[in-house]
Amino acid sequence: MSALGELGTSEQIFVIVLLLSCITPYISAYRGNTSIALATILSLMLASFVQFAISVIQGVPVEMGWVVSVFGIRPSIATSPVESYRFITSAWIHAGWVHVLGNILVIGLVGIPLEQRMGGKRWMAVYLLGLLGGNIAWVFTHPDSMIPTIGASGAAFGILGAYMACWPSDEVEFPLLFLIRAWPIWLIVFFRLGIEVWQVYSIQLGTSGDSNIAHMAHVGGFFLSYLLARGVAVGGPQPLERDAIDGVPQSTRNMPSLKENPWESSGSPLEGRALKVLGKLLEEGDEIETRRAWLEELSEHTICPICGGEILAETKGGRTWIKCGVSESHLMWP
Repeated sequence: MSALGELGTSEQIFVIVLLLSCITPYISAYRGNTSIALATILSLMLASFVQFAISVIQGVPVEMGWVVSVFGIRPSIATSPVESYRFITSAWIHAGWVHVLGNILVIGLVGIPLEQRMGGKRWMAVYLLGLLGGNIAWVFTHPDSMIPTIGASGAAFGILGAYMACWPSDEVEFPLLFLIRAWPIWLIVFFRLGIEVWQVYSIQLGTSGDSNIAHMAHVGGFFLSYLLARGVAVGGPQPLERDAIDGVPQSTRNMPSLKENPWESSGSPLEGRALKVLGKLLEEGDEIETRRAWLEELSEHTICPICGGEILAETKGGRTWIKCGVSESHLMWP
């Protein structure tokens, strides 16, 4: 029998409240077509409130309560089918507010822009990959331990791993090196993952002393998401960043040149707002998303230089262009 089956009536009621607190934000996000990353943050916070309330009522520290014992990963029994639920539930249980807020920080600052890149369903998939990768790594490296391991840190590192695998050149606002500014994902990963790898190495050498932080779970969550994220992200809202060539992403290198101006070539130069938008496009159009945005706006402020017809913007395969609505032979640029 699992630990859940041994709970008393009052504990079972708390479990129902805890479960509702965890899943309600996701139901709301699904129905309202809103952010899954934000729903995850709310879910983790609500679960922590319930866990804290239980600890206050029972008069025991959060990390020593029955919630941790029942829902945390215990490697020595985790492989039992009746205990397998712990691989998921452990991510919604934390040892205190510092613990949960640290994970929420990563999910909010890195996870939200990642969701905008890959979409909510794919984002949830890589989040769960990180969670499972972290727990599997911990169980594999500590097979005899009965000490429960909890927290969404493996999933948070999974978010970093997925972003690193798919769009490593992106910059996000993040507190690093005592500064809060936009840092490249690869640099954030270099520091955050580097610290974890160093901690694991120090523990193996016996030079770091005892630690109650599951560093191996962080490393496992990162690498499982990193290895599988590109396959998950294929077909999402944004094209993947490909391997860089001479320091320039291949996806950027393959973009058509903007040097030829079809309006100048046809003797009908742009004026007013259209000319300003074209200038912005030429100045900032070396990034896929920025080029798309300016091409879409340009299509709203100009007409075909050949027939005077409507200009349409079209995106396919990660590339955006504008064309004449009457005939593509009049204009298809760039």
